[in-house]
Amino acid sequence: MRVGFIGLGSQGAPMARRIVDGGFELTLWARRPASVEPYADTAAKIAQTPAELAAASDLVCLCVVGDDDVRQVLDGDTGVLAGLAPGGIVAIHSTVHPDTCREIAEQAAGQGVTVLDAPVSGGGPAAAEGTLLVMVGGEQDAVDKARPVFATFADPIVHLGGLGSGQVAKILNNLLFSANLGAALSALELGDALGVARDRLCEVLVRGSATSKAVSSISMFGGTVEGLAPIAGALLQKDVRHAASLAADAGAPEGSVFTAADTALTSMDHPR
Repeated sequence: MRVGFIGLGSQGAPMARRIVDGGFELTLWARRPASVEPYADTAAKIAQTPAELAAASDLVCLCVVGDDDVRQVLDGDTGVLAGLAPGGIVAIHSTVHPDTCREIAEQAAGQGVTVLDAPVSGGGPAAAEGTLLVMVGGEQDAVDKARPVFATFADPIVHLGGLGSGQVAKILNNLLFSANLGAALSALELGDALGVARDRLCEVLVRGSATSKAVSSISMFGGTVEGLAPIAGALLQKDVRHAASLAADAGAPEGSVFTAADTALTSMDHPR
């Protein structure tokens, strides 16, 4: 399978490296030439446009930031859909609203292209180690075709059901992570009030039964979210907003998970 990859950020870059190191024919495109320079020592080819990348690919993987970014690289005369032949597959690794994936899939189906939503979790280190979690939604046949490529950078690969289900799972994952951040911050603030040094309490929480990835993240930044906010604030804000939209559409109550998530977002100066 020939693979195209767009989105060479902190997570996408090691994913692309794992794909080409896994022996797949890889084509890259990036807005900034500097983004593709690290692949000069590989067999990866560089395309001048997303359409040119797509014309050389059977599977196009997108790891850009948000909904609008995904649409921008897909649409237009130089977009992915302009170059991808019938039978091609687009895998959306970005975390976007499920409706965005469905809208794109409807558009792509008109030219015989299949869309998978395949958001990932674990960050750059997990991608480099080949241990990302991939949450996939879409047709079984397309998942089976893409799985060997995903397996170069991911373990496990979880097929959750129809198109959009991967995004729902990822959004709920990030909602709960945000809530865990909020709950941890609340506990640390209570510790301050009770006279327990924040750095020492972090040491306990990281090693105790209350530990979580959120606690570890806060501990890495000295017990606050000041260092985390520039990295994750806007992304978590986007995902909590998506979660609220899904809950509203389903007529489901938001519940305490949103209350705790809002605590974290407000602390990071990215209120919902």
